[in-house]
This record gives sequence, structure tokens and C-alpha cells, in this order.
Amino acid sequence: MSRVLDGLKPERVFYFFEEICNIPHVSYHTELLSDYCEEFAKNHNFRYKRDEFGNVIIYKNATTGYENVPAVIIQGHLDMVCEKNKDVAHDFDNDPIETYIDGEWLRARGTTLGADNGIGMALMLAAITSDTLKHPALECLFTVDEETGLTGAFRLQDGCLQGKQLINLDSEDDGQVFIGCAGGIDTLAKMHYQPLALSPNSLIALQIKVGGLMGGHSGDDINKGRGNANKILVRFLYQVMQTTDMQLATINGGNLRNAIAREAEAVIAIPMAYKEDIRVMLNHYIATIEAEIGDVEKDFFMHLETTDMPELFIPADKAKVLIQALYACPHGMTAMSKTMPGLVETSTNLASVKMKEDEKGAFVEINTSQRSSIESKKHDIKQMVECALALACDEVTHGDGYPGWAPNPQSPLLEVTKKAYQDLFAAEPKVLAIHAGLECGLFLEKYPYLDMVSIGPQMFGVHSPQERLSIASTGKCWQWLQRVLETL
Repeated sequence: MSRVLDGLKPERVFYFFEEICNIPHVSYHTELLSDYCEEFAKNHNFRYKRDEFGNVIIYKNATTGYENVPAVIIQGHLDMVCEKNKDVAHDFDNDPIETYIDGEWLRARGTTLGADNGIGMALMLAAITSDTLKHPALECLFTVDEETGLTGAFRLQDGCLQGKQLINLDSEDDGQVFIGCAGGIDTLAKMHYQPLALSPNSLIALQIKVGGLMGGHSGDDINKGRGNANKILVRFLYQVMQTTDMQLATINGGNLRNAIAREAEAVIAIPMAYKEDIRVMLNHYIATIEAEIGDVEKDFFMHLETTDMPELFIPADKAKVLIQALYACPHGMTAMSKTMPGLVETSTNLASVKMKEDEKGAFVEINTSQRSSIESKKHDIKQMVECALALACDEVTHGDGYPGWAPNPQSPLLEVTKKAYQDLFAAEPKVLAIHAGLECGLFLEKYPYLDMVSIGPQMFGVHSPQERLSIASTGKCWQWLQRVLETL
């Protein structure tokens, strides 16, 4: 396979990043990448551990002069968020990520790039194979399934790490050091129903599509004013439902719990006499949405077109309460931090709405995620979502959730990290907390003595096909990581 990134600097980092892009690593299916890490360790004669879940730790001894410096943990995760545009034929389970250079950026063709967290892994592999880098003993920790509930970090065995300091490489902002993160929890709801056949007499079937939205990370991007396709679609369906006897056949939108929904669609049937009224209503509605979010969402669109009459529908009473519950379900930022200016404290994401079947029959599945840096507020917003969805759904359940990471402004590792950046770039890095889930909170539960920071190169559009990685910032982050390790 030809290598697109050959010659791109820093060469060692981008060599490993391309290796990672060529290996499928969907959440829950990271075995091939775990295999790669294991073979990498064997080929370089590094001691390693691989647990039954696929987490891998690679150990490297200290270089000369650093034997008495405590070991340092460097950490990233193996899986990536797999999102693609509808018109892109890509199988994430089997196909490599197709990267290309776009000026100063690295992108993927119609899919997520997986720089979250492939570039973190590449930085780790570059560090551990460097012949010139001076460093304490290194423990490179590669965890599985971070994007689907941090399950690799949850299952990490006690006692497998000896280091007292941890550098997480899962951040996405140039010149910023993160010292805290939000905790999170997922809420899943199901509305079972008995599909109903309707007489198509005097009815017309319409397909409504929402698309062109930016999407993005459900934590880091939640306060940027981006549209949620599910909420936009449901808001219009509610208007239609108020105007005429609408019958709902299908509704589907969004894909992943940790991504803002970019696309959604529904198939409805209405009395033939209302066909033009609905088109006029849609035009007015599009103008309303564009006025609300058009300064952010430049490519937003909604389409309405006739389609074949479906054979089955959701019963009208079920469809009504479903639309009401989805409309009532909160989405977006609900509170800002009172202690860290500019930090989102609490939020929720109406991630996906899907038509499915199980042993009970047909059902609509609704996936949401909630985040907060305050544990009580995390549970408050979780319960708010539960109450809204319970209006329509017969099952509402919650995941195990994960803890936040409380900031420690007095961290010795933070001081080393800040000074390293200042020495290299003659500027002071920003010290922040992030409204996203990092594995650091879980590590702190298992190893409460850990001193931690999180850094990474500049990325935009993560968790969406618009994801892009700054090439120059990757070089800066590589310099920064090396300087931190050398000065510990």
C-alpha cells in the first residue's frame, strides 16, 4: 500500500500515524491494533502486557542519567469514532482510513480521520522508538473503547502501572494544557409499538431529510451553536402534527452517542389536500432555522419529496407521544462553570433516534449522553432526560457512567509542562479543564496519587467527517512532549 504521508514532518510521528490509519480500529473491534502494539513491542524487545480486554502497556527502561527519576505513564486510546458522509462507500471494519494533505491540514476522504486518538498513539510510538530522546522509564498505555464509555480504562487491572505521573495525549488544542474533565453518563430509551397498516386512500407519503450540519464532539463542541439534526427534524414534525393528521412511518437520525447528529430523516403520510401547505410550512421553517443557526451552519438543508407509500406505520397515539418526548428532551449546554470561566459545566446530547426490532417486536431506540464537571448535576440532567423520554418510552436505562477529573492547579507535572512550552515557544500555554470525557478520572480512581496533564495537537471537527489535524501543531506537540520527558 502506497504511503501518502512519507516525508511529512515530524516523519516518525506521521509514519506511525499512517500505520494506525491502515489498521481498522472501530470501538469494540480494536483487536488488530492491539495485535500491532503487541508485535511492535516484541520486534523492539520491549517488555509489555496485554490484558483480556485488549489494553496494552509497553515498558521502556530509562535512558542513561534518568535511572533514578520516577517512571512516567504516557497514555492514549486505540479506538476511533467512525462517522462518514452518506454518499461515501467505506467499511470501517475492513477499510483503511484514506488520508490526504490539504495545505496545512491532514484530512480523510468523507470519513472521520481518527486523529482522535491515532495521533496520540503515534506520538507515543515515536517517543518509545527514538534513539535521541532522553527520558525516565516509560509506561505507554494503550486503552480500548474510550469512545464508547471508557471501558478499557474501567477494566484496567490494578497494579499494572508503577508511574506516579501521567501524560494523556487525547486533547485537541494547540498550546493548551488540560488539568480536568467532565464526568459523563449515557441514557438509552426504547419505545415498543405494534406496526399498523393504513389505507392509503387520499394520503400522500413524504420523505423529509435534514443534512449539511457540522456535527462534532458532543462535549467539546456542544456550546458552539451547531444544529442537532434530530431536534431540527422533530421540531418540524411537531408543527406538521399540529396542522394535520400526520402518520409517522419511520424516523432515523444521528449515529453515535458522543457525536452531535448531522443528519436525520423521516417518512410520513398526510392527507393529499395538505401537500402544498406542508411545502409552504417547510419553506418558512427553513428560513427560521437559518435565522437561528445560519451564521454557524453554512451548509444546512432540509428536503421534502414524495416517496412510495410505506406498508406499516407507528400507531398515531404512539407517534404523537414520541414526537412530544423528543421535542421535550433537552439538548445542548445547560450550565456554565462558576469556577472556571468559559468552561461548560453541564450538557446533554440527543445523539440518535433509530428504528429497530428485538424479541418484543418493533421499537424506536433513543440514545443520549450527559456530561457535567459536578457529579450531582450529571445525575440531575440524566434524570431530566429520563423524565422527558419516559413520556413515550417503556424502557429508560442508564449506563454506568464515569467520573470527572478534578483540577489540581498546584500539580508539579503541570509546572514542568508549562515551563517546557515556554522554553520552546516563548509563550505561556493556557491551563484549562475540558467539557469532554477523558480517561484520567478513572485512572485517578485506581491510582489516587497520580499527577496528570493532558496535551495534544490542534484538531477541528473531531467525531465528524470534517475532522482535520494541523500538521504544524503536530510538530509542536512532538517537540513539547520530548521536552517534558527530558526535563522531568
